[in-house]
Amino acid sequence: MAADQLKLPYVYVRPKPKEHGLGNQVEGFFVKGQKVVVIEDLVSTGASSLLVAEVLKKSGLNVIGLVSIFSYKFPVAASAFAGANIPYYSLTDYPSLIEVATEKGVVNSLEQDILLKWRDDPQNWKGVL
Repeated sequence: MAADQLKLPYVYVRPKPKEHGLGNQVEGFFVKGQKVVVIEDLVSTGASSLLVAEVLKKSGLNVIGLVSIFSYKFPVAASAFAGANIPYYSLTDYPSLIEVATEKGVVNSLEQDILLKWRDDPQNWKGVL
C-alpha cells in the first residue's frame, strides 16, 4: 500500500456511510484541513473518483490531486477533473497500452485503429475486430 510505503496516513472512503456504529463514510485517522491525494486503480469517466473527492472535502480534507494506475483516457474524465479543479495523473493509459501491443505485434495497425476509435466513443461504438 502506498501510504504504508511512504509512512503516510491512510483513510478509506466507503461507498456509503455505515448503517451502524458511528455511521462513518471516511475511515481512518485524519485532521481537518489535511492535504490528501486520492489513489485509484482505474479511471474511466472519473465520476466515482470525483464522488470520493467530494466525500473527503465534506469531511474537511483538502484534496490536492488524484492518481490512478490505469486510465482509459476518456475525454469526459479529463473534462470532469478540470471542472472539479482536481489535478489528475495516471501511471499508464489505454493509448499507451495499445501502442505497446502494436509494437510487440499483439495487434496489427488495422486493429490498433479500431481499438483507438473505440476509446473516442465507447457507448456508441459498433466496430468489430
